[in-house]
Amino acid sequence: MSNDLTGKTIAFLVAPEGIEQVELTQPWDAVKQAGGTPKLVSTDPGTVQGFNHLDKADTFDVDATVGDVSAADFDALVLPGGVANPDYLRTVESAVAFTSKFFDLGKPVAAICHAPWTLIEAGVLAGRTLTSWPSLQTDIRNSGATWVDQEVVECSAGPNTLITSRNPDDLPAFCDRLTAVVSAG
Repeated sequence: MSNDLTGKTIAFLVAPEGIEQVELTQPWDAVKQAGGTPKLVSTDPGTVQGFNHLDKADTFDVDATVGDVSAADFDALVLPGGVANPDYLRTVESAVAFTSKFFDLGKPVAAICHAPWTLIEAGVLAGRTLTSWPSLQTDIRNSGATWVDQEVVECSAGPNTLITSRNPDDLPAFCDRLTAVVSAG
């Protein structure tokens, strides 16, 4: 398998609710299919609530809370979108610090849709090129980054590789880049 993630553990950081479910489940499945181990990290223990846009969807069991793990425990970080999910995460100091640490350690980070809000709060986007849901482009530019309208953007102009996509339609390309980058690292 060209994108072999055997022995790799990937953190998926989410809020207790408001996660765009498909932006969690498709990358999660891609990691598992490539032989990796996905771990659901949240701000609170128990379960998190996924959404299909504005409608409640499934719940998912949390593997660890952000205060109980370290970025050093993982090979990469995935930040799913949904409007409420990253909006909440950017208000939680431990979630922002956890995210920032992946950049400090030079580990890959993948963010889709509204998830770059957490990256903006972490102060890690200056000089980077990325994409997102279009409504974030002003916020991204104000953070010192370049926003582009592309299916997937892989940016290595910083301490790590940053993978971003705009929306659920981009998930096949997003998942492919995620597994390729993590397997190469």
